[in-house]
Amino acid sequence: MDNKNLKQMAMWGFGLLMLLMLFSSMKTPVVEKEIPYSQFKASLSAGKITEVKVRPDLIRGEYRDDQGKVESFRTLPMNDPNLVGELEAHKVSNFQGEPDRSWMSGLLLNIGGILLFFVLWWFFVIRQVQVGGKQAMSFGRTKAKMMDEKKAKKTTFADVAGCDESKEELSEVVEFLKHPDKFQKLGGKMPRGVLLFGPPGTGKTLLARAVAGEAGVPFFSASASEFVEMFVGVGASRVRDLFEQAKKAAPAVIFIDELDAVGRHRFAGIGGGHDEREQTLNQLLIELDGFEQNQGVILIAATNRPDVIDPALLRPGRFDRQIMVSVPDQKGREAILRVHARTVKMAPDADLSIVARRTPGFAGADLANVINEAALLAARKGKESVELSDLEESIERVMAGPQRRSSVMSEKEKKIVAYHESGHTLVAKMLPGADPVHKVSIVSRGHALGYTLQLPTDDKHLTSRGDILNRLAILLGGRAAEELTFSEITTGAADDLSKATAFATRMVTEFGMSDKVGPLSLKKPEQEIFLGRDMSQGASYSERTAQLVDEEVKRLVTDAQTKAREILTANKKILDDLAQKLFDREVLSGDDIDAILQAAHA
Repeated sequence: MDNKNLKQMAMWGFGLLMLLMLFSSMKTPVVEKEIPYSQFKASLSAGKITEVKVRPDLIRGEYRDDQGKVESFRTLPMNDPNLVGELEAHKVSNFQGEPDRSWMSGLLLNIGGILLFFVLWWFFVIRQVQVGGKQAMSFGRTKAKMMDEKKAKKTTFADVAGCDESKEELSEVVEFLKHPDKFQKLGGKMPRGVLLFGPPGTGKTLLARAVAGEAGVPFFSASASEFVEMFVGVGASRVRDLFEQAKKAAPAVIFIDELDAVGRHRFAGIGGGHDEREQTLNQLLIELDGFEQNQGVILIAATNRPDVIDPALLRPGRFDRQIMVSVPDQKGREAILRVHARTVKMAPDADLSIVARRTPGFAGADLANVINEAALLAARKGKESVELSDLEESIERVMAGPQRRSSVMSEKEKKIVAYHESGHTLVAKMLPGADPVHKVSIVSRGHALGYTLQLPTDDKHLTSRGDILNRLAILLGGRAAEELTFSEITTGAADDLSKATAFATRMVTEFGMSDKVGPLSLKKPEQEIFLGRDMSQGASYSERTAQLVDEEVKRLVTDAQTKAREILTANKKILDDLAQKLFDREVLSGDDIDAILQAAHA
């Protein structure tokens, strides 16, 4: 339980205690009969008085009436110096004095309960209403968090790897923040905004934090979704408040993540042009390039979808710099791995250059996950350091999911999966120019019953028509092996068919790799994503062209299956040997596969 809850419970307990004390002080007092002093003296002489309490302004006590019943009485005293002697003479069993009650004590006793009631009422009711009112009044305040300057300085460009070009572009922004006079004396102006775009996990947020850390300036961080609320005008108010706070702390950096949440094209949806999101965008446009200059404030935004950002945001004077943060190459991956391996105890055989070669297409977040998973695996096995085998296992966990050794297959299903994966492997080995097979396994991972892992020797930026055709044949090699061996097909090739169909469709509609369709791009533009526009636009090509596209896609997939079947039929004995070894050992490395192929050709 946190301190806030403990404090609240203590206050409620204190309030309850005060109420109990109030109730106890306000309980019905004993009814006292007021009698004259003469009657008091007469009762005293008659021996009826049993108890007396004397104070300067009042005499109280108890006496017995004629029926012997005990009654309480009170009377005003008189100047009677012999009263104590008479009390002793008539053998009063209990008599004592009481202190004088001042007017202050009487006042507190009478109105104390009322004051206590109002104090408790203010604390538990009025105060809560005031706090709620402050929260309501601060509804338009920004939710952006200002990072502590000491914490911000901990993140520098040394903590960012794999994107040297992006760092070089942003280093100029750092110089603007550090030494603005250096540029202003030549007439240069500080850029208003920098848009970082690229695939998820490539380090866009980390780069923005590093800019603030390098410059040593305050860093305001917010998500674009925090500006948009159900109440109209709140988002615009929060944008104004954010820039006002940044101006007071200038020079400063504002970072807005997922800019596409508020920066999408205006006047494109069914809601028209007056919804809350578009008002927020309009205010952002004004703050970036309005009549008032934001001296010393730089806005850095990040998005995965630059194609949907409103053009008014992207023009010079608003987002002056647009920096692509792409997936790192092999050299960049190795640098990123070294950054994340600083805090991990690595074994001498843990060669990060090998890991970098085996992780093509991995973003920075994926590589960080590889290092972390390897450390967890090594700790689970009781190792003192992370070894290369742990890193290789973590790569497969990130790509295909954790192993499911508890998933027990029957002998028949296991044999089908072994032939299926062997079909992929053998077609990949027999096709010239295909990526090398690094590993094949029939141990279940994630949703897959088995997998064949191919890793390219170098990073590829262009893919040829022959590479895609090879990929189609490899994808359909598993289905062809099942049909060739068992004269039956299973649902295990569903994912392969989906990928093959997608590849073939892109060949025809995007890449212009079909002779019949020709060099046309029939892909629908991605920026037209709004329902208001989609409803008003029809297909970009005729029904005859659509039929031709379907025929070409089917032809490409069918030809790939025929090609895979021909390769497997010509090498049926190798397929049987490979499947049997995979059935027995469950996992085969690239060297094991090469040894089987060499033995078959010997």
